Amino acid sequence: MTDYCIETETYSAQETFVFAKKLAENACPGELYLLSGELGAGKTVFVQGFAEGLGITECVNSPTFTIMQTYEDGRIPLYHFDVYRISDCSEMYELGYEEYFFGQGVCFVEWAEIISELLPEDAVNITIKKDITKGFDYRKITVKRGKSI
Repeated sequence: MTDYCIETETYSAQETFVFAKKLAENACPGELYLLSGELGAGKTVFVQGFAEGLGITECVNSPTFTIMQTYEDGRIPLYHFDVYRISDCSEMYELGYEEYFFGQGVCFVEWAEIISELLPEDAVNITIKKDITKGFDYRKITVKRGKSI
């Protein structure tokens, strides 16, 4: 896989959703996306747009309290992890993370820096940054292949 970097700016949750939906059009089984951004940055909105781009019709929610959500009704299964509440990488082994990270679906991991030692070098990093000086709903989104967590 080749390295790349895409940057865009969005000015509403809908624009973030549409950008993610478009990104999903080229998604392939086995891809791992590391999603970072402060609380309220739009990580869940991004995953919701990506899910719609995969043809997933289920309601997509943040898995903050369940650690992982699985959506299998699209063209590729989507596995969405939120590891904010993981205190030790051994918990990921208990979840069987390898089946999802290296399986036939697309996997998103929020707060991936917590489990950085488990992440492959070719993961796709998605960073969402707010800048209140450019508006309440402004987001700068960077999509870059290559582990940088």
